[in-house]
Amino acid sequence: MKNSKVFFSVFIAAAVGATVGMLFAPEDGDKTRKKIKKSANQWANEALEALEKGKVKVQDTADRVMSKASGLKNDAIDAADDTLDEARSTVNKAK
Repeated sequence: MKNSKVFFSVFIAAAVGATVGMLFAPEDGDKTRKKIKKSANQWANEALEALEKGKVKVQDTADRVMSKASGLKNDAIDAADDTLDEARSTVNKAK
């Protein structure tokens, strides 16, 4: 969560800085607006790419956790079955 806040803060600061710089640049208003629009589109695309990469990492982590949990569950079931079998064997020997 902390990394996303840092990324978002840096992204917003860069966007605001670039926009302010373009607004004070000695160019025609149409050119400045086109530059702002182009920059905004680039930033949006970069943000979407970063979010997609983050989504993939989260999904990979979730998949690994689920796989590990499933393995631990199966191990616990096997151990319980083994213990039950040993107990049944002990009871049968005692008869």
